[in-house]
Amino acid sequence: MKTPEKIMIYIILLALTVIFFYIERLTHIEFLLHVAAIPLDALIIVFIVERFLHHREMQGKRRQLMYIKSYLFRSDMRNLFMLNFRALESPPITLSQIKNASLRELKKMREAANKVGYKSADLMEPLINEYVKTQMVWQNFLDLAINYDLEDIFENMVYLLHFIQDMKLIKNENPDKRIIDEVAKRKDLMQKVDKVLGNGIRSFLDYAIELKMKNIEMFDQIMNDYELAIQTIDQK
Repeated sequence: MKTPEKIMIYIILLALTVIFFYIERLTHIEFLLHVAAIPLDALIIVFIVERFLHHREMQGKRRQLMYIKSYLFRSDMRNLFMLNFRALESPPITLSQIKNASLRELKKMREAANKVGYKSADLMEPLINEYVKTQMVWQNFLDLAINYDLEDIFENMVYLLHFIQDMKLIKNENPDKRIIDEVAKRKDLMQKVDKVLGNGIRSFLDYAIELKMKNIEMFDQIMNDYELAIQTIDQK
């Protein structure tokens, strides 16, 4: 049901309740109080059903998103996450550890990842460039968030796209210099880098936990794919 139609139903039911209460005041016929309660009860029922249907719809959209992320994590975003965990110093979490972790261990990793630190600027530079390179992926996520009415993802994607634009501007103004070196000169930009890169680690762990709880087969497929990719890189 579309929003204007829902609002009209709410208004009609409320209006009927008010009208019957008003007539009861004029006539003092107590039966009208029971009649006035009928549209009010109907309004409550309509609201409860609407909330239930909305909750079920959102669950369906979240489930669809879980499968969409499965593809993206194994394709366009794979290199980004591999670079992120490779650069991570603290907490010392690796993709191999995630693959072999229990649900309880994953949750502990996620708690530890509330604060992250990186090994060096040399490893952060290609990671920043990878975020810029995958700009269209984040734009697509933003479009999904809008279509699916997912406010939390919408806010994160807007922040991330602003971050990418900042990094592109820095590179355009300093084509012969590393982005991370220019970022380090400004505390506010460095905080943005720390937040975005750290959110990448946390998002991966959140998704790993979600799959561990809801779809263990998909979890194994993704982590096996990452393990194979890492082995291929190490052999080169």
